[in-house]
Amino acid sequence: MFTKILIANRGEIAIRVIKACRELGIKSVAVYSTVDRNALHVQEADEAVWIGEAPAQESYLNIEAIIGAIKKTGANAVHPGYGFLAENHLFAERCEKEGIVFIGPDSRSMKLVSDKVASRQVTEKVGIPLIPGMKNKSTDVGECMAAAEQIGFPVLLKASAGGGGKGMRIIKSRDELASAVEAGMREAKSAFGDPSVYLEKYIEQPRHVEFQVLADKYGNAIHVFERECSIQRRHQKIVEESPSPALNEDLRRRMGETALKVVEVSGYSNAGTVEFLVDKKGHFYFLEVNARLQVEHPVTELVTGIDLVHAQFRIAAGEKLWIKQDDLKQRGHAIECRIYAEDPENGFLPSAGNILFMKEPTGPGIRHDCGIYSGYEVPVYYDPILSKLIAWAPTREHAIKRMAAALLDFPLLGIKTNIEFLREIMTHPEFANGNTFTDFIPRNLPDWTPARSEELLSQAALAAAIASDKPKRGAFAGKAELLSPWETLGDWHIGSGKG
Repeated sequence: MFTKILIANRGEIAIRVIKACRELGIKSVAVYSTVDRNALHVQEADEAVWIGEAPAQESYLNIEAIIGAIKKTGANAVHPGYGFLAENHLFAERCEKEGIVFIGPDSRSMKLVSDKVASRQVTEKVGIPLIPGMKNKSTDVGECMAAAEQIGFPVLLKASAGGGGKGMRIIKSRDELASAVEAGMREAKSAFGDPSVYLEKYIEQPRHVEFQVLADKYGNAIHVFERECSIQRRHQKIVEESPSPALNEDLRRRMGETALKVVEVSGYSNAGTVEFLVDKKGHFYFLEVNARLQVEHPVTELVTGIDLVHAQFRIAAGEKLWIKQDDLKQRGHAIECRIYAEDPENGFLPSAGNILFMKEPTGPGIRHDCGIYSGYEVPVYYDPILSKLIAWAPTREHAIKRMAAALLDFPLLGIKTNIEFLREIMTHPEFANGNTFTDFIPRNLPDWTPARSEELLSQAALAAAIASDKPKRGAFAGKAELLSPWETLGDWHIGSGKG
């Protein structure tokens, strides 16, 4: 096993990997940009290295800076988290050349599966069902126009080099195509360093279902069942659950077998996700492989008992797969809600600023993967995800109730968040009935506005009070100099108890 791992990421996923390192007695190294000097992942790691200025291209996407940090600290492995360089085969290849273990697939298989068009070409050869689409990626508007005419509108534009909804656009007509392709390429270039895009037929009102896979370096592979990820806004998942309410045992078996076929044909190893669309008739189509740990991995962990980050470490360290497919079972139901710094009343635009106060929800079956704290300044430069709230219970109905209660008990003041919007989803009868299609939000909550209540007014008053008493911050790499409870009380003394 490794002695020291550098986490080439930030936020809650960096915290998640740091905690896994701590559990296994592995030293952890954080990297940070100038604006992240006071970030929680910097405070939690054993070491922290500055890698550049705030823009991602100068820091978290800067391969030279990250390789330099690995060498400087003597880390013998790097975990990329998700986003940034997680699916960049050039980074994985550079690590291989430098003798650094990349905790993920090798550069060859990553190059194949991370290129959405190339992976479609390979899987089509072995009979895996695909959505009709372009055979090649492109940066030419004219080529995309010709492909769209052949496929037939509406079409879906996707970034070839990444996921997470970045660069994705629904294009309903010829008139919309040029501007949508240009905007999608700009977003793809900013997010992944590669502007290439491709088009596929847009399937209306599908479900988005993905299968978690684990594969070692010796040809052994399993799937760790499915996650339903259909509740999305701007093509970005915000609610995920396992098991999927749409799958019966036969469909689950067939989709799982197909996922393993994708792993085999691509030569994939480590943790990854094979994604599908499922139409109303139960037909499923291969979408892509995400060559990394997914944001929503906790729901799989809670229903199977498998720690996926530990599994990544073990596979990367050369262990043979220690689990057999027949040994796996799904137990109970888990739901994850992504907590974003964004304004649901204003088109879900990012909401940067200072978190005046936050109290993490707790209770039976509740897990909170968090990358923030009271007093933290949310920057404008990165994906606005703050944390992930996960609820487990023996049944889906019970898990929904636990999640709704946890969201109600989650004050986060000072910035706009989607917490109240997520609770609206949890309490919606269509969600309770399992009607979780990708158009759930525009269909059921198109003009949602938050409730105005005495509780919200009292929270606002609390925020105003807290704003006048912010904690002090230390000056070294974001290590916090937090005030004790006694220091926050002002002048006090121990009296005799007499009046």
